[in-house]
Amino acid sequence: MTFKDSTYHIILASNSPRRRELLSGLGLAFEVRVIPGIDESYPDSLPPAEIPCFIAHRKAAAYIPQMKENDLIITADTVVVLDGEILEKPAGRDDAVRMLKKLSGQTHTVVTGVALTTVHRQIDFSVASDVVFGTLEDGEINHYVDAFRPYDKAGAYGIQEWIGYVGVRAIHGSFYNVMGLPVQRLYQELKALSVYEP
Repeated sequence: MTFKDSTYHIILASNSPRRRELLSGLGLAFEVRVIPGIDESYPDSLPPAEIPCFIAHRKAAAYIPQMKENDLIITADTVVVLDGEILEKPAGRDDAVRMLKKLSGQTHTVVTGVALTTVHRQIDFSVASDVVFGTLEDGEINHYVDAFRPYDKAGAYGIQEWIGYVGVRAIHGSFYNVMGLPVQRLYQELKALSVYEP
């Protein structure tokens, strides 16, 4: 498969280095464009599984006024859900430690919502993966938080980092989804938009 350079100007609307890395892995030429200060709040009544797509839509809405005819904006959001509770980005060290203690020995769900937006249409989808953590010792949690400072990560961890190596017993679903972008599903949606060709 090859990328059809003339079809779309692809814009990744994300500060996340992990999403940039994963999108690069698909062989796409893209620009990173970030509008600061976008409201990422959501209604309290919204089911946890629907929150990522809601926020991905909200992010996309900020870019629509400046879109050109051939732009394709990719927005995404990831949430960590444990027993119905949303574990967002930690507020600081104590909050990160608290979250990891909650995740220790438990199975949680990571949901990523993605919106693909052009001037003519918008497609959204979400992917869920279940992650099983082994029991984490306090020393392991403290080491990870102090060494990696996971304050920009939902649930206070990055599966591709040390904590994922030593703590994750199993994943049911997409590993890359847990990193922040379900690239296999994204690839299928991009093919449907004729971004790729044989």
